[in-house]
Amino acid sequence: MTLDTSSLPADSAGRRAGRAGRAGRSPALPQKPFRQPRLPYRPVDAISADELEAIHDASLTVLEEIGMDFLHEEARAILKRAGADVVPGSPRVRLDRGLIGEALKTCPPEFTLHARNPEHNVRFGGNWVAFAQMASAPNCSDLDAGRRPGNQADFRKAVKLAQSFNIIHLTGGYPLEPVDLHASIRHLECLRDFAILTDKVFHCYSLGRERNLDGIEIARIARGITSEQLEREPSILSIINSSSPLRLDTPMLQGIIEMSSRNQVIVMTPFTLAGAMAPVTVAGALVQQNAEALAGIAFTQLVRPGAPVVYGGFTSNVDMRSGAPAFGTPEYMKACLVGGQLARRYNLPYRTSNTCAANAVDAQAAYESIFSLWGAIMGGGNFIKHAAGWMEGGLTFSFEKFMVDVDTLQMVAEFLTPLAVDEDSLALEAMRDVGPGGHYFGTPHTQARYRDAFYAPLISDWRNFETWQEAGAPTAVEKANRLWQEVLSRYEPPPIDPAIAEEIDAYVQRRIAEGGAPTDF
Repeated sequence: MTLDTSSLPADSAGRRAGRAGRAGRSPALPQKPFRQPRLPYRPVDAISADELEAIHDASLTVLEEIGMDFLHEEARAILKRAGADVVPGSPRVRLDRGLIGEALKTCPPEFTLHARNPEHNVRFGGNWVAFAQMASAPNCSDLDAGRRPGNQADFRKAVKLAQSFNIIHLTGGYPLEPVDLHASIRHLECLRDFAILTDKVFHCYSLGRERNLDGIEIARIARGITSEQLEREPSILSIINSSSPLRLDTPMLQGIIEMSSRNQVIVMTPFTLAGAMAPVTVAGALVQQNAEALAGIAFTQLVRPGAPVVYGGFTSNVDMRSGAPAFGTPEYMKACLVGGQLARRYNLPYRTSNTCAANAVDAQAAYESIFSLWGAIMGGGNFIKHAAGWMEGGLTFSFEKFMVDVDTLQMVAEFLTPLAVDEDSLALEAMRDVGPGGHYFGTPHTQARYRDAFYAPLISDWRNFETWQEAGAPTAVEKANRLWQEVLSRYEPPPIDPAIAEEIDAYVQRRIAEGGAPTDF
């Protein structure tokens, strides 16, 4: 049986009510089946092998001589047992290069992240590419209602859109924060929505061990598996951000302990802004990024050798006039490329991002995102976070930008599809049929292929000026506005066993009754 949960009312009976037997209708837009692209080209090396080794060596010197602050007593105890230099009465820990090198040996170079629907499993590592929806915006916006604080209704709209498009391989965090839900129970409502409204891989935040444990358990229930099988088959991921410069705080370290000890996925990502939380030079910022990443990655292996972990890079620069973060810059692109070189040096999957600093869905949003995405792809990114919807340096999820990004990601996937060169595609018979001075519109070769010969864009308007003007001169952002609403109007949830939905619901209701997770509020 399957369950229709499209309305998601608050009561459990209503949540489980609906018609059964349908797997969900595709949106009325052209798209390829769910598939992960692979990078068929050699990633770009922005620096030489010697220069890469210089960054690597400087990073290890930072960890040996300056050290990292680990703001968690249990974490420092784990590090001390492993041979790290832990300063009594201080959070400072120094890690020698031998310890780091041994820890890196147990990191898996590739792994599978398992979804509720096995057809939506995601491969990490190698030349696999996965696109995740934007995450963690405190606001959202659209043309109709403008900019507003994140809320549960808009959160659910964004999650439904992520399910509706096959180019979005996973939800890598809350696309927007539903701040109308109290922080103690917000994660429970959001995790339930991820598990019911989508059948793709989802994420839990490392903001206290309770949120990790709830995320792991809801992922287990959603897949209908035992805890033992969950440990064999990673099924949820968490992003760990160091508090740059050179610090890992208590919630992040708790997250690594809870996730890695259960063989779930950690994406270790320093947020190093050159000129603010990192040296003003890109090379210096990359040294700090690498030091922080290696410290966190090594810690995952001290918790559990072989636990899946991803090397994350998120180095950009700031506007030195205002201090505001800048994205899609030449410096960001270079950092993406070098971050990929470092990840490949350590034989680790690589996380990077599609970002911009634009405040409107305009030319700036387009070119900064394209530059970011190009750096991410040609840097060999395996996990492209914030791939669709990111605006304002991460402060806003835009529904129109989501649609523009989806179109761009679909084009990237087509660009990554290997070019067919065979007897049929060389088209010699078609050329013989047409000869000099003819055309190919009516040839059997064209007629058999024209429907899917080329990528059909969602947003681009290829009509001539007069025809476009007669149609009301629609802009790209106006078309994007119409399209996301059209897709939502046709959304139907993926099928789920009613017993599993009931178990998820019961777990969430019990944890809400218990008070959820501690907060500072």
